[in-house]
Amino acid sequence: MKSRSSWWYAVLTALAMLILGLAGPVSAATERASPAAPGAGTGTRESAADAVAAMQPGWNLGNTLDATGPDETSWGNPRVTREQLRAIRAQGFNSVRIPVTWSQHQGPAPAYAIDPDHLARVTEVVDWALEEDLYVLLNVHHDSWQWVMQMPAQRDAVLARFTATWDQIAAAVRDAPARLLLESINEPFFEGSSGDAQNAELLHELNSVFVDRVRDTGGTNATRPLVLTTLHASPEQERVDELAETIEAIDDPQLVATVHFYGYWPFSVNVAGGTRFDAVARQDLTDTFDRVHDAFTARGVPVIVGEYGLLGFDRSTDTIQQGEKLKFFEFLGGYARQKQLTTMWWDNGQHFDRAALTWRDPALYRQISSSWTVDSATGSTDQIFVPATGTPQAATVAFSLAGTTVTAVRHGTDELVAGTDYTVEGDRLTLTADTLARLTADRPHGVSAVLTVAFARGVPWDLHIIRYEPPVLSDTTGTTSGTDIPTDFRGDRLATMEAVYADGGNAGPHDWTSYKEFGAAFAPGYGGGVITLTPEFFGEVRDGSTVQPYGSRASDRRCR
Repeated sequence: MKSRSSWWYAVLTALAMLILGLAGPVSAATERASPAAPGAGTGTRESAADAVAAMQPGWNLGNTLDATGPDETSWGNPRVTREQLRAIRAQGFNSVRIPVTWSQHQGPAPAYAIDPDHLARVTEVVDWALEEDLYVLLNVHHDSWQWVMQMPAQRDAVLARFTATWDQIAAAVRDAPARLLLESINEPFFEGSSGDAQNAELLHELNSVFVDRVRDTGGTNATRPLVLTTLHASPEQERVDELAETIEAIDDPQLVATVHFYGYWPFSVNVAGGTRFDAVARQDLTDTFDRVHDAFTARGVPVIVGEYGLLGFDRSTDTIQQGEKLKFFEFLGGYARQKQLTTMWWDNGQHFDRAALTWRDPALYRQISSSWTVDSATGSTDQIFVPATGTPQAATVAFSLAGTTVTAVRHGTDELVAGTDYTVEGDRLTLTADTLARLTADRPHGVSAVLTVAFARGVPWDLHIIRYEPPVLSDTTGTTSGTDIPTDFRGDRLATMEAVYADGGNAGPHDWTSYKEFGAAFAPGYGGGVITLTPEFFGEVRDGSTVQPYGSRASDRRCR
């Protein structure tokens, strides 16, 4: 641990200046560093609700200090730098969640001493974030599945280690500014418990111990907003009700509730034909946010959606089709705003390039960041497939206009002519056959043009004009360790894949559906011209059976 942290330095300097009679106006940084701040000088402290509101929007420094290897680079991300945090602040984020796994940096019982170098590194990163004017959420992360999960069988040992862990963390940050929030445990669960009742009892005990130990250290910790989670960080009603009971029982005005949200599961991982952000996926989101709002926010307990995203992103951000993921994040941002929920985007390195300090998918960031403040229009699709043979037909895209209107359609710097190149009737934009023919003429298979539809408000919507022919798959041989099917995609894209046995039964993983999981059971390799059937797919296929895979193409308007 550092002998002198930046916040202690600020406090001691301010005290020295006051004693010497040299203090002029207190700077924002000095004011925030004092134990009474934010709100120093006004006689009030910032409420948990005000702090959580000020944290919107937030970002996760994922797969870094929470890595379970020897150091923060063990999962492939670079070491954290102050420049990274400064860049995140410049991108419009007001808070950063810093997940930390402590297990591999702790000594044995009974002290469970945290390695001083690791603790110093964590407080250094926290310091940097605070100095960049970010709110910070610090937690105990993957310890949940490394040892906390053993609590049903080893209650006393787990409780002792959990207590020792938080005693040390709390002491290290005792006088950090109130813009540092602490979170009890990430996605807790209990292995071998007797069921829901015991799970609720154990988590209540952990959350209660966490609050007591942090509060007892005094300093800013006496009033610092503390964040409590549900079992698994689940937003399901039963889990939400359990946490509401815990918060009521603890009776501390500075408590915050947290859940995680990764969307309707079939859509989030692209399985069971969940290729679209459709009415079912939208309803799942609205039901979830309504539930946590009604249980907490409406009753004066602020809510942080501590992680949000799509689960398929863990394999590839291409698991979910671009237009569909843009619609998901647009809707999520707007509805979170409506329900007064603070959201913290999960990023394990797949979104913000921490070396180049740029976004890997600028269009995705553009859509997400806009949703923090305004509703944008979205299209029923961002792909218009034009056959390479024959005469193109006019194509219509329906828009969810969100109260705005189309103002222009552009191809690069050229503006298309309304009434000639396209027409707009209500929420429907139609590109004429002549326009599509002109944009795709003599072009190779693939994206021939990208049209940008601009609106009176919000971000534009890109339409990819794709020249294609039906793909051609070739015969091949392979093994159950993975088989590549040679595929000439000819501009088309793979939406999903069905796999059935000759007798009609569903083959492969998730045998309750014929539609397999994108990226897990199969994956397109557009650059190499293959569709790969994975070992995971073959691992769930009956030996000696015949399986018939059927690819569903993106150009199929049903997009199965």
